[in-house]
Amino acid sequence: MNTDIMFETTAINGMTLANRFVRSATWEGMAGDDGSVTGPLIDLTVALARGGVGLIVSSHAFVSREGQAGLKQLGIYDDTLLPGLSEMTAVVHDSGGRIVAQLAHAGLHAAGKLTGLVSLAPSQVTGLSENPCKAMAEADIQRVVEAFADAAVRARQAGFDGVQIHAAHGYLLSQFLSPVYNQRDDGFGGDIENRAQVPLMVLDAIRERVGDDYPVLVKMNCGDFMDKGLTNQDAVRVAGMLARGGIDAIEVSGGLFINPKMSPSRMGIHTEEKEAYFEAEAGRFKEKVTVPLILVGGNRSLAVARRLVAEGTADYISMSRPFIREPDLINRWKSGDHGKARCLSDNKCFAPAKAGNGIFCVMERGQDGSGS
Repeated sequence: MNTDIMFETTAINGMTLANRFVRSATWEGMAGDDGSVTGPLIDLTVALARGGVGLIVSSHAFVSREGQAGLKQLGIYDDTLLPGLSEMTAVVHDSGGRIVAQLAHAGLHAAGKLTGLVSLAPSQVTGLSENPCKAMAEADIQRVVEAFADAAVRARQAGFDGVQIHAAHGYLLSQFLSPVYNQRDDGFGGDIENRAQVPLMVLDAIRERVGDDYPVLVKMNCGDFMDKGLTNQDAVRVAGMLARGGIDAIEVSGGLFINPKMSPSRMGIHTEEKEAYFEAEAGRFKEKVTVPLILVGGNRSLAVARRLVAEGTADYISMSRPFIREPDLINRWKSGDHGKARCLSDNKCFAPAKAGNGIFCVMERGQDGSGS
C-alpha cells in the first residue's frame, strides 16, 4: 500500500518522528513571570501532540535573564525551572509526541524594562531599538555561549528529545550573522566567516555538553530581506558551516521582525501561490547542504506541503499560526479532510499574548469578526 510521503516515519539523529510536520516555535505568553511552565502552557502543548504534530518545537525559551524577549516567555535559564519543563515533556511523550526545546536570547531586542538588565548586542547600533544596550566584549560572548550550553543540558535533563538553536528573525545569534546589527571590526565581525563564529561556538559548546547522539537543530534566516542585511548567499554558507559543525537539521525561515514589509509572519496568505514564501531560498540551501531541511513560512495546504517534500525542496514542513487555530490540523489531514488550514494569517492572534492573556485565535474564540 502506498504511503503518503507526508505521513512517513522518519528520524533526525535517532529521534523518530511519525510524520513530516513540525510545529514551529512561537511566543505563547503563557509562562509564569519567572519563565516557569504553567498549566495552560502544558495544555496547549498536549493539544499539539494529540493533534498529530510530528515534532513540536517549544516556544522560544530564554537561556539567560538579560536575554528575555517578552512578557510571560518560557525560560530555561535556571535549574529551578526543571520540574515544570520535565512535566511538559512527560505529557507530550504520554500523548505519543516528540518535543525539542528552542534555545533563545533576544540580544538587542530583550525586554530591558521587564528584566531591569541592560541588553546585549554585537555592536552599539542606533535606530533599531529603544533599549539601552551594551556591545558585547569577548567575556560577554563566552558567558552567553555557556548559557546556551547550560540550557541544552537542562533540556536533556528535562526529557526534551532535542534542542533547537534560535538564530533567526533578529534575535542575538541572528544579530551576529546580520550586518544590520553586527558592525564589529574584530574576529566576530566583517565577512560571513567571522560573523558566523558565535553561532558556531554555541553549536560546539552544546555538542561538547550533550554529545553526538542528541539531536541539535537550528532555526536560521535564509535572508534578512533588508538593505545591508544577511543575504541568501551568505546564509547558505552559514548553513554549510553548521552542517560541518554537526548540526542535525536546519529550519529555514527569513526576515526580521523590525521590518514590517518582510516580517517572518506575513499576512494575507489566501492562495497556494502565496504559500511557502521562502521556497526559492530554501532550494538554494538544498543545493549545498545534505542535512534535513525544515521549511517554515506561510505553509497552509497539504498539497503544497506534499509537493515541497516530493520535489526535494524540504524534508519537513513547519507551521506555527495554523496550529494556534487548529492544534489538530494534522489529524484532520490524515483522516482524509484535506481542506487547507483555517488560519486567516491576519496576525491578530498575537494581540492577546502582548496583553498578557496568552496567544489564541480570536476568530475561534468569537472575539471579533476576523481570524488568525
